[in-house]
Amino acid sequence: MSVYPVIMCGGSGTRLWPASRPWLPKQFIPLTGARSSFQETVTRVAPLAQDGRVLVVAGVAHKALIECQLAELGVEAVVLLEPEPRDSAAAIAAACAWIEATEPEAVAVIVSADHDIPDAEAFRAAVRDTLAGARDGAIVTLGVTPAEPSTAYGYIRPGDGSQAVKPVAAFVEKPDAERARAYVAEGFLWNSGNFVAQAKTLMDELAVHAPGVAEAARAAVAEAEAEGGVRVLGRPFRRAPKISIDYAVMEKTDRAAVLPVSFRWSDVGAWDAVLAASARDGDGNCLGGDVQAVRSSNVLVRAPGDIHVAVVGVSDLAVVVESDAVLVCGLGASQAVKDAAAGAPPGGSGPRFRTVEAARDWYDLWLRTAALPLWGTVGADPGNGGFREALTARGEPHEPRRRARSLARQAFVFATAAAEGFDGPWLQLAIGGYDFLVRHGRRPDGLFVSAMTTEGEVRDDTGHLYEHAFGLLATSALHRAQPDEPRWLEEGQLLRRALEMLRHDTGGFREVGDQPFQANAHMHLFEAALAWEAAGGGAPWAALADEVAELALGRFIDPESGVLREFFDAGWAAMEGEAGLVEPGHQFEWAWLLQRWGAMRGDPRGPATARRLYDVGCRGVDPAREVAVNALWDDLSVRDGVARLWPQTERLKAALILGEDDDAVSAARGLARYLQTPARGVWRDKMRPDGGFVEEPAPSTSFYHLLMAILELRGRPG
Repeated sequence: MSVYPVIMCGGSGTRLWPASRPWLPKQFIPLTGARSSFQETVTRVAPLAQDGRVLVVAGVAHKALIECQLAELGVEAVVLLEPEPRDSAAAIAAACAWIEATEPEAVAVIVSADHDIPDAEAFRAAVRDTLAGARDGAIVTLGVTPAEPSTAYGYIRPGDGSQAVKPVAAFVEKPDAERARAYVAEGFLWNSGNFVAQAKTLMDELAVHAPGVAEAARAAVAEAEAEGGVRVLGRPFRRAPKISIDYAVMEKTDRAAVLPVSFRWSDVGAWDAVLAASARDGDGNCLGGDVQAVRSSNVLVRAPGDIHVAVVGVSDLAVVVESDAVLVCGLGASQAVKDAAAGAPPGGSGPRFRTVEAARDWYDLWLRTAALPLWGTVGADPGNGGFREALTARGEPHEPRRRARSLARQAFVFATAAAEGFDGPWLQLAIGGYDFLVRHGRRPDGLFVSAMTTEGEVRDDTGHLYEHAFGLLATSALHRAQPDEPRWLEEGQLLRRALEMLRHDTGGFREVGDQPFQANAHMHLFEAALAWEAAGGGAPWAALADEVAELALGRFIDPESGVLREFFDAGWAAMEGEAGLVEPGHQFEWAWLLQRWGAMRGDPRGPATARRLYDVGCRGVDPAREVAVNALWDDLSVRDGVARLWPQTERLKAALILGEDDDAVSAARGLARYLQTPARGVWRDKMRPDGGFVEEPAPSTSFYHLLMAILELRGRPG
């Protein structure tokens, strides 16, 4: 009969704020040593799985953290990801359903990822002592002999019996101090929350006491989708009642048993517990980072390496420094840190805007003094007038190629800066970049190629609707900046005529590639048509904008739900399944465009649809990080928890134009985190679900998104 250790990675660790955050909870942080609590737990339980497998159950947002930390250990595990948190009963049920389907008689060893147990062998020996009872149908909890009366833990009253494993007489909640002393005197044990049972036993008990949990877990495991080396539990998991395993089973079952153990154990649930579990100096201090303690004792200080922290003449204190928050806490009040965490602003490092006006001023300064100068110098090629494809986080050129969309977007950015009256050589840069695009990238039929070398040699001559739309947008901005220059009107007319070769016979336009009927390319065409109309281009542009608007209102957007569909068949019927994804960024982008169009036409369908689009987009906002994620499933649950930069700009624009100031301030804070880079004026592109960023160059294509969001902010009177 095999043993399957199951590591539960739930919980946000609010009492360990500010080190522990929703995107980087305490179990993934080194708290008492060089490795995280999760990694220590893996190494502690892995030897138990001689014939079984290690299972990890966690939220989908922590996928990257788990994969990385397992790889550092060189340990393989079965990882089950919850599409949303449903408390411990559902998480344990999912693990047991997987084990039951794999090996029905196997024993599950359920442990928490964030506990500190220094004596790993004593823990494993205790687990082995429970196995006989577990195989006989008991659910055996490890009850820890208390080191002291504590109000931080629940307690177990063991029943009578001569065997090491005893029946449970009662589970009791966390007591007050007086009752805790009485419990210890009466021989009660701390409830460690670790227990051992056959998977089928737990599933049988769940079926009796919480059938909705058992049914949802089995269905979720059956419908789990492999994603790399992990399995994302199926949608039925979301139907599981939200209840803890204690309330669902342990307080109701007649199979509960307890093995008293005496090894050192802590759930490391607060800063006083972290200090108690850590190595200390002769004064009882635990100091991490560039820290100095003078005439101080029994203090815990943690700080990043680039910040010097000194404490003088203090004792019984925790000082925790992060890049965006500092905690100073008396150790006796450690349990109350969760109240400070609840009152702290969400998000991570970056400016803490409280008003739209504060955000406007910060972004305006960043644009004028950092972004435009950097991309107008390092981001431009003085040899041939083209624009760089990307810059590194340190502001160095990176361009394996030059895409037509990048050149056109940058020409739009600099032409718009000139039209808006920003001081600088922006018009000359815009013209030079557009000339490079036309000189090297215009096909004989008037469309643009897709990609070139840095010297202009064509690498991909495909003429995409998407690229063409940005050529139209660039010429609209050039016309705004030089209204008396006839070239730009002529360029716009030439590009509009070339567009006709991409027209679809049942309406709209065809894109090149596997998905020729799509909303995204039309969205940018819509944007370009509105821009040309606003620049004085005349009736043909208004007609093009109206054509795309009617296609969006009639085909792209579900009138009831407000969901924007991305891909369609030749009759413009929405495709489902993998092609039926929902992108919050596009929800916001279309909302902004249709609100503008409705205001220009006096058509109430514009603002009404914009509001529905916006509301759906908000379903994809992660409030902990204050960012919009990349994609949702069609039931609006998270499909891809990575958050690229551009959806944040579109959320900000939509919130502003719809008068949602609180959302706009939140979006501005979230977006600002992407701009915290070694070289001011560049940006991060992808935020992982854990709140960290992918290390990669800043794509120039994001500047267009940033500029438009900042211009929407600048529209506020100051």
